[in-house]
Amino acid sequence: MNNKNRLGVIFDLDGVIVDTAKHHFIAWQQLAQSQGWHFSLEDNEQLKGVSRVRSLELILQWNKAQITPELFEQLLKEKNERYLNLIRDMDPSERLPDVQRVLQVLKDSGCGIALGSASKNARPILDKIELTPYFDVIVDGTNVSKAKPDPEVFLQAANQLGIAPEDCVVFEDAVAGIQAAKAAGMRAFGIGDPEQLTQAERVFKDFTQLDNTYIEQHIIGR
Repeated sequence: MNNKNRLGVIFDLDGVIVDTAKHHFIAWQQLAQSQGWHFSLEDNEQLKGVSRVRSLELILQWNKAQITPELFEQLLKEKNERYLNLIRDMDPSERLPDVQRVLQVLKDSGCGIALGSASKNARPILDKIELTPYFDVIVDGTNVSKAKPDPEVFLQAANQLGIAPEDCVVFEDAVAGIQAAKAAGMRAFGIGDPEQLTQAERVFKDFTQLDNTYIEQHIIGR
């Protein structure tokens, strides 16, 4: 297929397609409590779109704690095990509202669709919520070395789609994700709080606010 002028649409996972933020919060909070550290909902907001390694570094920083490299690695594994236990029973009911409709409209229009997520568990989550077939490309935490706001994840997704970055659109719920999209030279739309996602071209509370006419006229039509 000739991809010239074809639109690429790249989705973050957590907070855009599925709300795993609550599961991450519980897992990090349990881990913090096991070490006698403080971890709040406000802290968790600052970890949106941030890699697991960087998240633990920030938690240590906030608690003025120092640990050995061995314990650091052990805690990373422990956090992931706690998280995996929490998401084990996920099913399609945990998709965020209207995500499937938006994916279907984009697919029917011939757009290239990719996932660009820091999560190392993106593939099993997409399988559990039964959305994997919509994605032409999946780039996750197992494929990239630099965390958002570095644009690596989105540039890789565009490259694998075979679509130029300037012909790609990103949906993100995190400030770091919006910054990464813009650094990649892509249009960035926010899902979430307009007061936080001020650098996005436009912010929608969720996909129920993004109707098919807007998609066709302002995203696909560019």
